[in-house]
Amino acid sequence: MDSTTRFGDTILAIGMNTDAIIAAHNNAEWCDIVCRTHGIIGAFHPHLWASRRRTPPYYPDAVTLDADATAEHILQIVDRATPGCSIKDSFARLNLLPAGFRILFEGDWILRGPEQPVRASESDIRWRRVRDAGALPAWEAAWSGGEVVTELFRPALLDHAAVVVLAGYVRDRLVAGAILNRSGAAVGVSNLFTTLGDLGDAWPGCLAAVATAFPRLPIVGYESGDALVAAHENGFTSIGRLRVWIKEGGEAKTR
Repeated sequence: MDSTTRFGDTILAIGMNTDAIIAAHNNAEWCDIVCRTHGIIGAFHPHLWASRRRTPPYYPDAVTLDADATAEHILQIVDRATPGCSIKDSFARLNLLPAGFRILFEGDWILRGPEQPVRASESDIRWRRVRDAGALPAWEAAWSGGEVVTELFRPALLDHAAVVVLAGYVRDRLVAGAILNRSGAAVGVSNLFTTLGDLGDAWPGCLAAVATAFPRLPIVGYESGDALVAAHENGFTSIGRLRVWIKEGGEAKTR
């Protein structure tokens, strides 16, 4: 008899890439949290999470939750009438070219087991949890490279039980940060940054903070390029491939 594990409306048969499914679910929950702080209500459907309204910058309009998600189902839900629709193809299986999308980027889902030791940090960065909403503008400015603060990260995030915003300081100067979100089976790390130039040096202190905030949970996320190399150097393993699609132009609504 096949053994199965249920995550929301998705049933995972043993033998599928359950680690990547867990990572995709965690990421979809994070996207849902961010959208709700902007007054945009997404929904979990069989095989995907999606929003009928355009989501905030850098956040997809849909995230596939398993390899059975279809382009037809997704395109019935998301807003393709206005420019900028994006879809996170969590298992790099969809073909959205006929619908006018192009590949924006590709990356790897990553996983780090809770039993793995965290190497001692050699940097001077000291990590702590952001609790004051007044600190978020400086955090976003550092994360964005000093660009105009858009209030992408809203104060409501600081009150969410599943979310921890981390900031790293050298003396009193904010030089690094990350955001953690806990789901049922893992803790996700996203938006890791450092203004000091080397993500590899930022990871040890961040991982120690993760272990304090959410002990004994595997850590998931996704990275690409040099950031993926830095994650591998700090104990993460690639567990699957993902792809993000974007449609710059709009089209007449079909629903």
